[in-house]
Amino acid sequence: MCHHSECGCEQHPHHAPEPGWHHQRGCCCGSGHAPGQSPTREEMVEKLEEYLKHLGAEAKGVEERIAELKKKG
Repeated sequence: MCHHSECGCEQHPHHAPEPGWHHQRGCCCGSGHAPGQSPTREEMVEKLEEYLKHLGAEAKGVEERIAELKKKG
């Protein structure tokens, strides 16, 4: 299922290596590049840094949930 709620598609996994690059054509949550157009090195770095930030926030949420479950148990 898509982790981009505004997308509405269900074609890609929850976590794509680069956010927004999970479709090659026609998805509103695409990378912003035309089919066949590759992102620049700077764009890739920016996307990967954004993805890393997202993963860090997700990991923090998982750690908080684990701590919460340990308290209750």
